[in-house]
Amino acid sequence: MSFHNSTSVADITEMEKAHLQKAPSVVELDQRDRDLLERQRQLEELDSNTRVNWEMIKKLTVCGVAFLNDAYDMFAINIVAMMLGFVYYHDATGSAENTVPKKWDTLIKIAVQVGCLLGQLVMGRLGDKIGRTTVYAASLMIAIITTIASAFSNSMVKGINVFVVLFIWRVLLGFGIGGDYPLTATIVSEYASMHNRGKMISAVFSCQGFGNVLAPIVGIIVTACFKNSIDRDPLYLDYVWRIIIGIGCIPGLATLYWRLTMEDSKRFQFETAKAAAADADEDMLRQKLLAKQQFAESSDYESRVQTPALANDQNESSASPAQFRRAKTFTQYFSEWRHLKVLLGTSIAWFALDVAFYGINLNSSIVIDAIGFAGDIKNDKPSKFIIRNCLGSIIINLLGSVPGYWISVFTIEKLGRKTIQLTGFAMLTILYVVLGFAYHQILDKSVPGFIVLFTLAQLFQNFGPNVTTFVIPGEVFPTRFRSTAHGIAAASGKLGAIVAQGGFMQLKDHGGKNQFINRLLQIFALFMLIGFAVTFWIPESKGKTLEEICDESEEYY
Repeated sequence: MSFHNSTSVADITEMEKAHLQKAPSVVELDQRDRDLLERQRQLEELDSNTRVNWEMIKKLTVCGVAFLNDAYDMFAINIVAMMLGFVYYHDATGSAENTVPKKWDTLIKIAVQVGCLLGQLVMGRLGDKIGRTTVYAASLMIAIITTIASAFSNSMVKGINVFVVLFIWRVLLGFGIGGDYPLTATIVSEYASMHNRGKMISAVFSCQGFGNVLAPIVGIIVTACFKNSIDRDPLYLDYVWRIIIGIGCIPGLATLYWRLTMEDSKRFQFETAKAAAADADEDMLRQKLLAKQQFAESSDYESRVQTPALANDQNESSASPAQFRRAKTFTQYFSEWRHLKVLLGTSIAWFALDVAFYGINLNSSIVIDAIGFAGDIKNDKPSKFIIRNCLGSIIINLLGSVPGYWISVFTIEKLGRKTIQLTGFAMLTILYVVLGFAYHQILDKSVPGFIVLFTLAQLFQNFGPNVTTFVIPGEVFPTRFRSTAHGIAAASGKLGAIVAQGGFMQLKDHGGKNQFINRLLQIFALFMLIGFAVTFWIPESKGKTLEEICDESEEYY
């Protein structure tokens, strides 16, 4: 679509150059407004014609399976780490027996988060440049290949042990997984209508909860299949952990064809075509302007300038590139505070949430022990110890995590994204303050009370900012920057996860086993308060079209 008017200005080259620096005239603004209104009318018509059909169901299924798969790949490592202890440290002495040392345990668990951070930034940017579905398919292929490679990780003859090899492959796996965050949110938001957009995005993201539960279920099944062999010789767990990781590529393979054949949304196609047409028209006018400038510098310019042919040419090419409605670059758009504060709000909120979201899992072992599923790593048979811990993990997820996801899905269009996020951060601040300042007293006097508070924290993480921090960045940014901006916000979250797992995991036993957890919970409360505060920088997107939310007129100058 071209954004220039038909008014011609026949003038000498010097004045045309000066015109490039001038503000647009009233006539130009009127034309630009008409172009913008026409574009908004077309997009509103697209929204109104959006219906739930087989094509949309297929896309939602692909995106939902992607998040189930991602969660499985990320959280299966907790089960695998237990098995690696039996395989590689069965002959250790004292408390180190059957236990992976903390440095290696942290390394393999943080690997996916590091890869995700990089993948979200790179894949998010490529999603705006190359196309959503092209990059989306590439991210899945990376994840499939690296999942299989992870399953075959082994120690090298010299220098690098199995944990370093596993770390490398899982960083690359995380890179592929990282692409799913900005691209999934962007694809679903651009396909859905304004009436069910939040529900669809949150439903896709909530499939992550099923992946969290699926990982320990698979762990139980595979362990049970090798039970007699494992109890006779724990080294058979070397087969089991590889199978558990390898199974993670099956959902991806099942949806690979659909990802490869998925088309970009009409909204993104429209934006791409408009940008290409505007660039082509502007290049054409610049070429005409350059030709006129070269002609003006020729020796016979004065004798020919009055000829009718030249006058006609001047009239045809007189419209300057300044008469176009020019799109702002990413830097120009976010250099303005009213736009930057939205990006900062979504990014800081996600960072704050993930510090606590991954950090609160430091307490999961306490809850598993409290409900009687921790086991005895020295005296229990290996199969029994692993199966009981997997059962404990399932129970914890079903207590508050999975229900929280789906409460968000069914209330997000009624309550609004911002309301849910503010409520979640407020409740988490209160819960972490209570748990942090009365941690030991609660555990000493009432273990059930601690479990209730822990469950409520899990509930309000997911019926709260864990869902909304994913949904909101998929709605509040312009189409041209949506994937990039979502990737930045998501990468900020993964940075929070790295801080929690790489930093706080090292502090929790400061002064004795679990003696520093109460201080960590107090720190998490502060982060929740920060998340609550920056949420006010974010606009409410409920019941609005994507163009209304970010005010498309702000994209141009």
